[in-house]
Amino acid sequence: MIQRFTFGHPFATGSVVETLPAAEGSVPFLTPDGGGWCFPLAEDAIVYGLGEMPRGINKRGWHYVTNNTDESHHGEDKLSYYGAHNFLLIRNGIGGDCFGIFVDFPGKVRYDIGYTDHDILRFAPDEPDYDLYILTGKGETAICQAFRKLIGRSYIPPKWAFGLAQSRFGYKCEADIREVARQYKENGLPLDMICMDIDYMQDFADFTVNQSRFPDLKTLSDDLKAEGIRLVPIIDAGIRIDPEDPTCREGLEKGYFCKKADGAPFVAAVWPGKAYFSDFLRPEVREWFGQQYHVLTDLGIEGFWNDMNEPALFYSPEHLKAVLTELATRSGRDNLEHHEFFGLVEKVMSLMNNPADYASFYHEVEGRSIRHDRVHNLYGGNMTRAAGEAFRKLRPHQRTLLYSRSSFIGSHRYGGIWLGDNHSSWAQLLANIQMMPNVQMCGFLYSGADLGGFDGDTTPDLALRWLEFGLFTPLMRNHSSSGTRNQEYYQFSAKMPAFRKMLELRYALVSYLYSEFMKAALQDGSYFRPLAFDFPTDPDAAQVEDQLLLGEGLMVAPVYTQNAVGRSVYLPEPMKLLRLRSADDFDEELLPAGHHYVRCALDEVLLFLRPGHIVPVAKPAANTTQLDETDLTLWSYLPDGTGAYRMYTDDGTGFDFDDPANWKILEA
Repeated sequence: MIQRFTFGHPFATGSVVETLPAAEGSVPFLTPDGGGWCFPLAEDAIVYGLGEMPRGINKRGWHYVTNNTDESHHGEDKLSYYGAHNFLLIRNGIGGDCFGIFVDFPGKVRYDIGYTDHDILRFAPDEPDYDLYILTGKGETAICQAFRKLIGRSYIPPKWAFGLAQSRFGYKCEADIREVARQYKENGLPLDMICMDIDYMQDFADFTVNQSRFPDLKTLSDDLKAEGIRLVPIIDAGIRIDPEDPTCREGLEKGYFCKKADGAPFVAAVWPGKAYFSDFLRPEVREWFGQQYHVLTDLGIEGFWNDMNEPALFYSPEHLKAVLTELATRSGRDNLEHHEFFGLVEKVMSLMNNPADYASFYHEVEGRSIRHDRVHNLYGGNMTRAAGEAFRKLRPHQRTLLYSRSSFIGSHRYGGIWLGDNHSSWAQLLANIQMMPNVQMCGFLYSGADLGGFDGDTTPDLALRWLEFGLFTPLMRNHSSSGTRNQEYYQFSAKMPAFRKMLELRYALVSYLYSEFMKAALQDGSYFRPLAFDFPTDPDAAQVEDQLLLGEGLMVAPVYTQNAVGRSVYLPEPMKLLRLRSADDFDEELLPAGHHYVRCALDEVLLFLRPGHIVPVAKPAANTTQLDETDLTLWSYLPDGTGAYRMYTDDGTGFDFDDPANWKILEA
């Protein structure tokens, strides 16, 4: 059951697709607490949800703020990341109440989940105008399914988007792109996508191509596509201020950019320098902005990633002037007291993403002027919506790949997400594992992290262990920053065979992974989920934070510790262990329920088959277009001797998702 409680005059966020009447009476489970709500937590209570946030699968013990933030320094001490995903799922101890909470609100929501008081959950929106949804059902899975139905079907990418994407901030010209493709091919490494960061643009301006660096982008795209590789360029939120740029000129003429209080366009700097910011909360602006993608789709581009769309602000001209003026007053000095020095450092650092800047511009919504910081979390998601809606017109018969950095619940219907600019560290690998089920229960099925880490220098063992988890995530992208170690998989020559075999394993499993993804998308189910969802009365399963159930029949248990040659696992039921070195080189072992230590060398990955389940496996291929799904090997664990797998298979590009012919039965 779902109940909607309305307080004040909520802003229409677009998060939900079902219209429910407002309930009357008291809110179940919750007690008013000042401007928010509280709930007493049992000693063994688990709080899932909040999507893209720091810390573990269980969010208990910390405080959070849903405030989409350009956060380059990830860590357990952070309160916000790039997404605003205001869904909580509470299991109040073994045998206790299980219910969901969704706060439909476009601004900040503050959560204290056992941080101040270990046994109390508190949350409060910044303003008293919001919808509060309470969901109940027969356990975690049923509640998540009801929530997913409430918010609408998740975005479905083309099937080729389940291949490997190679990316780097630093591919500066056509020759760089061709060299990546050449190296992957010559080293026998499968590849489906090469991502292009801002260097392909003219002066870092959206919807432009630098003709000296990329003189014929269409031919480049066509050539790579003939080899089964798609180009995936970046699009940023800010529109470079340039009267000669047609996008800038038209947007300015039509009044499509966000404005300051005096009616002048708001200006802030990002990668291209000073920029305007499209007012994505207006339908006509979304339509206009989305149509700009034709500049690239006309050149054969079939996928995009949206970035910097919180929106990130390097500085506003007003704020920059104030800081530089203050610095100038000290230009003749060579000695500063420590408090004065650190005060200056703080002022300089405050240039980026300053709260005062976010409070200085406005959106136009149905004739009303709404200050940006009150609806901040909607911005990036509405940029995703602008693109997603446009692609249905620009490419009406084919799916277009789209994933974004900033998001809110609702934008999951238009694109996927990646988990932002993470760090090359073992802690971030674990964070990636723990974030996936919470992100996916909020509707973002097509998701993944920058494998190997974006910022910092990865190591061969970290890159390999991260790939060993990433080969199961729907979005599998190796992405790194300029100035860091080159981490394309062919760069690690000593470990090349292991990287090759792990990539081949991903492609051998694409048929199964895509099928399970489609089941989750079409049936409002789960792709990744915690063990406790399927074993709610098992106290040991409730404590597992580093193993995930995947689809119907698998459990993954990644190794995420440097120098480890194995790990402890908990099996809530008997399972078949596959210790995989490749798709056709592995050890099998039947393990009873309980706690085990299992060995796992650096070039191995652990996969567990649940009883009564089958996994179809194809022969490895150079890319998804070369996959042969007519000759499948069936991995199985069938204690009863027989079994069947219901497999989803379509053309991977069209929109006829509900055709019964897309389903077939595989029997073992």
